[in-house]
Amino acid sequence: MSPFMANNGQNPRMDFEMRKKGKVLRAEEFVVKMKEIQEEAQAALRKAQEEMKKQADRHREEVEEHKVGDMVLLSTKDLK
Repeated sequence: MSPFMANNGQNPRMDFEMRKKGKVLRAEEFVVKMKEIQEEAQAALRKAQEEMKKQADRHREEVEEHKVGDMVLLSTKDLK
């Protein structure tokens, strides 16, 4: 789905397509069509979000929690 389709409910028209399509959508039809497009876009975004989370979590490890006052060992390798 193109961004133009998601915003406007139709693909950009070319000159030759305008002559072939003489149908005008009524307001109710347009609303239904736009809702279908919105639901399709939301489903695609959810799927992409889940895939990104899956890839990000692949190499994620448990992080050790430290409290105020805990003694920790720090590396001074990069300190000047």
